[in-house]
Amino acid sequence: MNHILRIGSRKSVLALRQAEMIAEQLKNKFPGLQTEILTRDTLGDQLLHSPLQAFGGKGAFVSEFEQALLEGSIDLAVHSAKDMPVSLPEGLVISALSEREDPGDVLILPKTALKTDKKELVIGTSSPRRQLQIREQWHSICGSTKWLDKESRPVCVTLRGNVQTRLKKLKEGACDGILLAAAGLKRLGIEEGEEWRFIRLSPEQFLPAGGQGILAVETKADTEAHRLCSQIDCRSSRLCLTAERSVLETLQAGCHAPVAVYANLFEEDGETKLRLRGINGPEHASQLTDAELKNKIRRVDLCGTLSEISVTTLADQAGKGLLWP
Repeated sequence: MNHILRIGSRKSVLALRQAEMIAEQLKNKFPGLQTEILTRDTLGDQLLHSPLQAFGGKGAFVSEFEQALLEGSIDLAVHSAKDMPVSLPEGLVISALSEREDPGDVLILPKTALKTDKKELVIGTSSPRRQLQIREQWHSICGSTKWLDKESRPVCVTLRGNVQTRLKKLKEGACDGILLAAAGLKRLGIEEGEEWRFIRLSPEQFLPAGGQGILAVETKADTEAHRLCSQIDCRSSRLCLTAERSVLETLQAGCHAPVAVYANLFEEDGETKLRLRGINGPEHASQLTDAELKNKIRRVDLCGTLSEISVTTLADQAGKGLLWP
């Protein structure tokens, strides 16, 4: 490449760390390659006091970078794959995916307030997916740890901002607990320590968002940046994300719907298999009682051998299984 490879990134500490990770991979693959990280705010970064559902959903974090790619002011953009809409603008492609970091979520509680006798605990999260599952699984989560009262119940409130902002609000007492992605915490090196108690939620039970834990590198098609980035693509992430995004496309799911989908590869009897789990709940789950909610969630749990069934076929079956009649 005849010029410095320009990488588009949001301004948060986590976004910059993730852009640096991709830059490091490219430099390791192509010694002598020069990179530059160019930052900008997105609509999602600017409107922190409203839920994403109110102003554009997933595209709120990527549209500015896609415009910059099309205009040629950057060569590639690094996104959290879970933030990307299922449809890309014409001429743009996902050229590379990182190896998947821990795809699960973490319930974070302040250690100073763990022994509370409150019967309603305020949990900060703006994600309908997390709100749905924390309600549904609360009693089993309480049963897995001594830090939560089994007689308590969660009350979810909207909480947005970067990781540090959300932890600051938790420290200030705005919430009793918050839900964050394990991948972001690990990439930032944030550990339990003296301030926080981490309750890791298994991705096999508390299903993640499609793409959670994966970094996606977006470029224009048929460019030098596309060619370079394709050389660092992770095959297993590609297979899993293809399945997850296919399900989301079938459901036409964005940030409005409490939808979770998680694909993982495993070896059994000498064959590589893909397991695909998903849930689809009602958009207005917060207005339903626990009893009403229980009968309003569709689930799938499918498995196939890659040599016998294509990823897209399995995803098609999962998507149809999650659709409401």
